[in-house]
Amino acid sequence: MARFALMAAAVVLTFLAAAPMIEVEAKKWTVGDTKFWNPNINYTIWAQDKHFYLDDWLFFVYERNQYNVIEVNETNYRSCNSENPIANWSRGAGRDLVHLNVTRHYYLISGSGGGCYGGMKLAVLVENPPPPPDASPSKNSARRVFAISGLAHQFVIPVAVLAAIGTMWDALLRFW
Repeated sequence: MARFALMAAAVVLTFLAAAPMIEVEAKKWTVGDTKFWNPNINYTIWAQDKHFYLDDWLFFVYERNQYNVIEVNETNYRSCNSENPIANWSRGAGRDLVHLNVTRHYYLISGSGGGCYGGMKLAVLVENPPPPPDASPSKNSARRVFAISGLAHQFVIPVAVLAAIGTMWDALLRFW
């Protein structure tokens, strides 16, 4: 029994030591960067040097009473037709997030205020993220890396570490 407890404690400690190294990559792209979602901006040029990966986000900032963000099919994208949208991402505040949660093409336009005809249209291809590198991760500023944090680091991990240490101490005392 003592050997099992010692083995279980070692497994828990190994997991806890590796847990802070687990990373989840996601990027929140502000569409148009500091120019935001406005007419007379070429969003094709804005997007051409970017890679959009599964679970990234598009953040649209615009004048809420003049424009919106709707998703359409490719045909309606090309003709700036906002009839029968796939989704209306506008929530009324002019600060809208589009979660890129499926690997596919997304066609987004402003369907109001003539925005699409003024260039407010964005097409992105969402891909699966590349496999992690074999060596240490590079410092790529185009992606933000979120490590496991919050409740896990503040409560669960310290309690689990103390429990594992207590179990190992108990097993050690039983051997004596």
